[in-house]
Amino acid sequence: MTDTERANQPEEIEAPSAEPEPASGALVELPEAAVARLEEELAALKDRHLRVAAEFDNFRKRTVRERAELWAKAQIELVVRLIDALDDLARFAHVEPAETEAKTLHDGIDMVERKLWKELQAVGITRIDQVSVPFDPKQHEAVTTAPAADPSQDHTVGAIFQAGYRLNDTLIRPARVQVLTWQGDAS
Repeated sequence: MTDTERANQPEEIEAPSAEPEPASGALVELPEAAVARLEEELAALKDRHLRVAAEFDNFRKRTVRERAELWAKAQIELVVRLIDALDDLARFAHVEPAETEAKTLHDGIDMVERKLWKELQAVGITRIDQVSVPFDPKQHEAVTTAPAADPSQDHTVGAIFQAGYRLNDTLIRPARVQVLTWQGDAS
């Protein structure tokens, strides 16, 4: 075919294909296929999300249940530790005072107190009841003040009105104390 014949020939118009031609030779996905693929991915992600949410909810419930069980076990362990001392105390509470010497009662109560303290200390309870230590508002509650005899006693504990208690590093109850304050020379 010559150039003139080609020029007189009507141009052939290509019908648009169902698939657009990739510009760089990459495969292009049909819109319907892309929508179907994305809907499947969305459904899979929704399912995965629901499963993870259900697993988390089960984990939360299990954790709450286990924490409650541990708390109950800890309470039982403490009671088991204290039962012997409580039994001894009950025995002394039902002793006939007229038939028992005061020293025997005193010794028995002292024994019960030692047993209780032994078990309480074993679980980490300590008593705050020291005199002449610096006043610490984190473990003492000042109930009253009194004058200090010398400046070295300023802001120290002069007397304990009610002992305080700690469980390991946690304050259960502050000690109620008298705080000594230096007034200076009163002359």
